[in-house]
Amino acid sequence: MPPRNTDLTDSELEVLKALWDLGPSSVREVRDHLESQGRDLAYTTVLTFLTRLKTKRFVASRKTGQAYVYTPRVSRDKVTGARVHSLMQQLFDGSPAPLVLQLVRTERFTADEISELRGLLDSLDESPETGEKGAR
Repeated sequence: MPPRNTDLTDSELEVLKALWDLGPSSVREVRDHLESQGRDLAYTTVLTFLTRLKTKRFVASRKTGQAYVYTPRVSRDKVTGARVHSLMQQLFDGSPAPLVLQLVRTERFTADEISELRGLLDSLDESPETGEKGAR
């Protein structure tokens, strides 16, 4: 059974994010990465989170020499997509427009992000058959 991407605690997500940043890593490498970001966790605490993530099928592990190396089994996009979908269901009755409008009204975007948003919005107006604008 694949993991349900909303079944993560904040600390488990933090450890999973470290694996996404680092790629396949040992407990010590994950702990050191978290420490470099201002999180002071004991080795055994990080091991506990990785063990939970493995049990929940978010990560896989393999023994390499004396250490286990942990690898994410789910992508950042898959987890963030599932979490945004869950938030949309909880707060906006499943409607994406109010979520997007809330973000646009309350958050700051870079020029590159605004350009990407414009491109995405423009592509919504194009007909999938002809590529023409306004055929929605």
